[in-house]
Amino acid sequence: MIEVAIGQKVPNFTLPASNGHEVSLSDFLGRKVILYFYPKNMTPACTQEACEFRDAFDQITAVGAVVLGISPDSLASHAKFTEKHSLPFPLLSDEDHKVSEMFGVWQLKKLYGKEFMGIVRSTFLIDEQGILVEEWRKVRVKGHVSNTIAGISES
Repeated sequence: MIEVAIGQKVPNFTLPASNGHEVSLSDFLGRKVILYFYPKNMTPACTQEACEFRDAFDQITAVGAVVLGISPDSLASHAKFTEKHSLPFPLLSDEDHKVSEMFGVWQLKKLYGKEFMGIVRSTFLIDEQGILVEEWRKVRVKGHVSNTIAGISES
């Protein structure tokens, strides 16, 4: 599988979304896309990140961008997470982690001495033509959303 790289067109993908529809990247041609990958619904850092994107949603949409969150969680889990935190953007379910692998964020992780495969928190900015223009890998949540908004303004 080919990993995406800055300056290249991102291959189209389609995933089931928390809003009950299937969402394709190509649905957003003509708009900037903030694609953020996170490990797990309802965990503290993932909740903080989702809520920061929620709180900045008007600012993001004002510059013509959309937000899509992706994790390997089920649609049922996404629905609960979306409802509990009033998220105004869709969460996409990548249970087989094919899209996560395409972006190189499905990796071996270590926690408390155990190794497992999982999502490495990362965000990607895709321009109106579907080109990857910016990436933030191994994200720390604090201040990340404001960095992302600054990246939209610069692109």
